[in-house]
Amino acid sequence: MDHPKLPPSTAAGAADTAPNPHAFTCELPHSIYALAFSPAAPVLAAGSFLEDLHNRVSILTFDPAHPSAASFRAVPALSFDHPYPPTKLQFNPRGAASTPLLASSSDALRLWHAPLDDLSAAAPPTELRSVLDNRKASASEFSAPLTSFDWNEIEPRRIGTASIDTTCTVWDVERGVVETQLIAHDKAVHDIAWGEAGVFASVSADGSVRVFDLRDKEHSTIVYESPRPDTPLLRLAWNRFDLRYMAALLMDSSAVVVLDIRAPGVPVAELHRHAGCVNAVAWAPQAPRHLCSGGDDGQALIWELPETPAAVPAEGIDPVLVYDAGAEINQLQWVAGHPDWMGIAIENKVQLLRV
Repeated sequence: MDHPKLPPSTAAGAADTAPNPHAFTCELPHSIYALAFSPAAPVLAAGSFLEDLHNRVSILTFDPAHPSAASFRAVPALSFDHPYPPTKLQFNPRGAASTPLLASSSDALRLWHAPLDDLSAAAPPTELRSVLDNRKASASEFSAPLTSFDWNEIEPRRIGTASIDTTCTVWDVERGVVETQLIAHDKAVHDIAWGEAGVFASVSADGSVRVFDLRDKEHSTIVYESPRPDTPLLRLAWNRFDLRYMAALLMDSSAVVVLDIRAPGVPVAELHRHAGCVNAVAWAPQAPRHLCSGGDDGQALIWELPETPAAVPAEGIDPVLVYDAGAEINQLQWVAGHPDWMGIAIENKVQLLRV
């Protein structure tokens, strides 16, 4: 992977005086949290964050071959209303080889049919295909809110969801049924990530990272626990290029914790150059040793780990790129479908960065 092309420490607010040819901004009428790239088309989905039942998912398009501020725009015909703020969005990872579906999580897991072959004003609207929740299984009028989910790239009929009710649920989305549900943690589960077809990991308010194998549902492996008791873990990213490594985020922490699942218990590296809480982390989709983090300090940092992450010195390492977004970064996405592009969410803006 080449080093990022963005000029170091480029401020978003400076666009009027010195336009950045590698950064483009699309402003929306609401605060943004959830982001997702389509692997099949130059499209981003952005979910609003409004403390209200009525929220919105905006579909944005860009031109990867000839990027410009004008080409990075919303497609109102494909954008749609969403109940409650979506905690995560993700397109079908199989992309063009499958039905163009977009999944979202909030009070339930929803699948939307998003036809992305027509991005014009006359495009057919996005349609809700299914709503998956556990109310029938629990005999309750309400289902516990979902904090996150992950769509299995190897076995795309599987989506794993994380919930505040301490469970992780594996859905067979082709049949619309629960494949299995596990009481995964002692407290709310905040994030989930697939590693292999039948192996996933989760992080929780109980401060642990646990790995589950669907071939042995009675047991899990704790690969990390917060050094401070009862400090929740909020986010988890599994390195799809090298499944030995994960990155996790602790609540109110400015560090990114890098884990080696072969050596549970102690991080192989901690990355400490943020000046505020880290909110999002993502591994590079086509390079085993690069990852990006974004936080309250308004900075997106791209890191290059040593060939052996355990070789990170005690004083830490410096990022290979520092991008100043000018405001708190709530979310970032860096996916295999568009490895040259990264999306970040700041306030009511989505920024598209060429890396």
